[in-house]
Amino acid sequence: MSTATEKDEQEIRALIERWAHAVHTGDLETVVVDHARDIVMYDVPPPHDGVRGIEDYAATWPPFFEFQAAGASFDILELDVTAGADVAFAHALMVCDKPAERAAHPDRRLRLTLGLRKEDGRWVVAHEHHSFPDESPIVEQDEQAIRDVHRGWVDDTASGDLDGLVATIADDVVSYELAGKMAYVGIDEVREVCREGLEASDGPVGWEIPDLRIAVGGDLAVSWGIDHLTPAGEDTVRSRGTRVFRRTPDGWRMVHQHLSWPARD
Repeated sequence: MSTATEKDEQEIRALIERWAHAVHTGDLETVVVDHARDIVMYDVPPPHDGVRGIEDYAATWPPFFEFQAAGASFDILELDVTAGADVAFAHALMVCDKPAERAAHPDRRLRLTLGLRKEDGRWVVAHEHHSFPDESPIVEQDEQAIRDVHRGWVDDTASGDLDGLVATIADDVVSYELAGKMAYVGIDEVREVCREGLEASDGPVGWEIPDLRIAVGGDLAVSWGIDHLTPAGEDTVRSRGTRVFRRTPDGWRMVHQHLSWPARD
């Protein structure tokens, strides 16, 4: 036999599932029927102070119904409910995306928290909070990731690891080298340049960029500094280097490189 608390939790669960289905099908009457007159909702879009009152709450839904009608989902993946005598809360993880977005971001979740209270013996939603995690890139982390790419190049150059050296270079890379033809286009041509450089030395090649600078903006980044290249048993050669990177699902990849020496008389 179910306890009073279990019965309340079952009622709340059914209320939320009914609400979610109504949101997906565009049934405004069912969306609002179990909400308090003084509902406060913190939604993904503005206003930052939230939506207050049942009329304003109801007015937010028609544009979202259009989004749902265009093929978007609004599916509950996880739902937890805790009920007291007169107050309860629930939290859920949901999928809320169009098919193409779901395919591109399969792990993205809409987060939902509901606060409920009993009015005249029935549960109503008094507070509703929707959010997505902030996935904005963190500049400091991106800068460190670009530095890690450079550090990998330094280590792979020293060990003569050609595969490692080109692993973080994009297939469509364009490189302006110190010598040779005007431009080396594509990973195969740049790989050959790297191979020739490694094989030209009788031993490990030292490489560092003491003044490495990095700037990141969205999915692009640029690095620049003075390359110090020291083939085994030879003097250090310095040249100017600028490199451009693109963010990919597999990490940052170099898409352009420009190396040069100052013009000499």
